[in-house]
Amino acid sequence: MRIDEFNALDADAARATASVWAAIPAWADELEAGRPYPSVDALAAAAADLAAVWSRIDLDAALAHHPRIGERAPGTGAEASASRREQSSMSTATVDVAERIADGNRRYEERFGRVFLIRAAGRSPEEMLAELERRLDNDDAEEAREATGQLAEIALLRLRSTVTGPDEPASEER
Repeated sequence: MRIDEFNALDADAARATASVWAAIPAWADELEAGRPYPSVDALAAAAADLAAVWSRIDLDAALAHHPRIGERAPGTGAEASASRREQSSMSTATVDVAERIADGNRRYEERFGRVFLIRAAGRSPEEMLAELERRLDNDDAEEAREATGQLAEIALLRLRSTVTGPDEPASEER
């Protein structure tokens, strides 16, 4: 959809759209309330500014909607579709890498009590595995900061893949 179409959505539809980018209700509410945005860049800047203050509670709420790396997101909704697209590189993972990611996911969840989150778009399975193994050595506070940063990256990528400028084709046409 184009930025003017996002601006014209009714409040519930705008919040629902933003919730696909990151399932954090207060963030989606703020993005909806900030309309109209003059450009996609202005919307993305507002989204990034609001994401900069996400808490661990926000992170945990949003992670309830994220599948593990290497697992197919269930469902047919926009969020599941986005997750499958973002993790598409996992289809090229060797059996060894896929098994090591599955083991790392289990250890991560035991250590931190939440799903490992990484911006998968643009990363190979080997890169995701290396990040997972590196982040297992983080302390809890550092890992919460890194995971929140990854969530913000995912949200902004999803935003920019959903909303286009006024002179660009709508995202469904790209």
